[in-house]
Amino acid sequence: MLLYENLMYEADQLDIRIFEKWMPYSTKGLYADNVIWINKHIPSQIEKACVLAEEMGHYHTSSGDILDLKNVVSLKQELNARRWAYKKLVPLHKIIQAHKLHIANRYELADYLNVTENFLDDALEWYTSKYGLSVSIDNFTICFEPLGVIELFEWVEKPKQQYGT
Repeated sequence: MLLYENLMYEADQLDIRIFEKWMPYSTKGLYADNVIWINKHIPSQIEKACVLAEEMGHYHTSSGDILDLKNVVSLKQELNARRWAYKKLVPLHKIIQAHKLHIANRYELADYLNVTENFLDDALEWYTSKYGLSVSIDNFTICFEPLGVIELFEWVEKPKQQYGT
């Protein structure tokens, strides 16, 4: 199943209705009262999935009318919804999985995650603002700039062999 279809199924389980509607090009999606509208002008399922994830982020994190982004409270709720989408579509453990699969660059990583390169860049920028240039998870360190994963090995000393006994 495609990511967009998976997100639509998840939204359905939350009783969120989704409609694709022709909207101004500058509006990619809207959320209100358990209804999400996705702009029909969006050309790809991958970009629609990124928009749907952000709108689902509003379901999980926002309240009230937040259309006025000059209002600090509205802007904060918008950013919270984006963060929710970044964690949903670009989780750190998936970056580690991509490393294990020898994914070599941002284009391949975006393709592996089924997100747009812009969405991936925004997610990595947010992770950098949250963690700094890197974050360690288990035996891995994810470096955000430049993007890469370092795998640490556990060093276990072998017992010394005794000779002549």
